[in-house]
Formats: sequence, structure tokens, C-alpha cells
Amino acid sequence: MLGRIFTEQFAFSAGDSVVVIGLGRFGGAVAQSLMRLGHDVMGIDRKEDLVQFWGDKLTHAVQADSTNENVMLQLGVADFSHAIVGIGSDLAASLMTLMVLNELGIKDIWVKAMTPEHGQIAQRIGAHHVVYPEAEMGARVAHLITGRLMDFIEFEDGFAIAKIHAPTECHHHTLAESHIRSRFGVTVVGVKRANEDFQHALPDTLILPADTLIVSGPTKKIELFAGGKREGTRK
Repeated sequence: MLGRIFTEQFAFSAGDSVVVIGLGRFGGAVAQSLMRLGHDVMGIDRKEDLVQFWGDKLTHAVQADSTNENVMLQLGVADFSHAIVGIGSDLAASLMTLMVLNELGIKDIWVKAMTPEHGQIAQRIGAHHVVYPEAEMGARVAHLITGRLMDFIEFEDGFAIAKIHAPTECHHHTLAESHIRSRFGVTVVGVKRANEDFQHALPDTLILPADTLIVSGPTKKIELFAGGKREGTRK
């Protein structure tokens, strides 16, 4: 689950090579998910036990000091298209590794940050993307535990795509009749009905009580829609 959630954020082309530095819970999960998606992955960690564990699961797994530029050069890290720094507990090692990756000219660097301060420093010294796994996972669980959202992906600008139960106000109405976009500020992308194929949403698509909807829009507006609360007035 953790690896799938965060690999959804990575805009990697098929077959791109990725180096994942730090093979703990986050780095290991992401590396494994990237392998499943068809990427070549080199995992690097200082701990021998983690390298041994991931040795037969990744393209390469190497025990090395990622803060040493000469070592990273010898490993061929400069040839990788993308780098993910998954070091969490050692702030200095995370930032020093980021500096090395910048010196090697890596064009796409992702950094796991434990705090906003960590993330701000990482961005200032060259991280192209910063992720906050604990905070983002906490927010995801909070959304799901309410029962309103069955699943969702939230992007950096507060826009989300979510899977929800069809709200009561939509039951037995077509999308055109419901005026969902004008009333709630969200867009129904598709509908899934039990024992039927997924269908893309059209104005004449009828919504039934047991339907599952795929919707897109600002996260807060999706939450209101899922709870049957109106964002605006019906046009």
C-alpha cells in the first residue's frame, strides 16, 4: 500500500532507471513498487541486513555510504535518470546525500522529509520534489476512516481523484439532472456498478443507490459531495 501510494506521484517513463537510497520501510516499499512497474532499480543502504534482504528483489542492491561522492560515482549513480532519498532518521545523511546527487547532476531528485523544516532545507539545496509519508498517510487514513471516501489520490495543489459511494441526492437521477458540477464543484469521471463494466460518465448516465463513483476536483469539495453537502446552489 505505502509503495503504491507514493509511486503514483512519480512521473517516470516506462523503463526509466531509478536509484533508491535508504531501504527502510518507505524506501523499500517504493523500490519494490517501482520494480513491479518495470523500472530498473538500484537500492543503496549502509545497513548490511537491509541490502541482503533486498538483494534478490531489486535489479541491484548495494551496501554503501551515499554521502561519499566518490563511492556514488564508482557505483554509476550519475547514470540514473531519477533518485529517491528515503533516509528518514538521519537528517544530516539525508541532506548530504542530496548534495552528492546534485553534484552528480541527477535531474530528478525526490526526498523523503520527516518535518516541514527538513523539506524546506531539502528544496533549498536542490531537491526537485519533497514527500512527507507520515503526514500524507495520516491524512489518507483520516479520509478513509470516515467512510465517505473509499479511496483517493491527492495531488500537491489540493486536487484529488476519489472513489466514493454515490450520495443519496444523486440516486435515480442522471448526471445532467443532478447538476453535480455546478452544485458541488466536482466532476464525475466514471461509474462502476456491481457485475457491470466500468463506464465513463456522460450527461445521461443514471446513478443508482449502490453505484460507486469516480470523481475529481478539490479535495474539500469532494468531501462535501461525498457527505451529501452542497457547495453552491443549483443552476
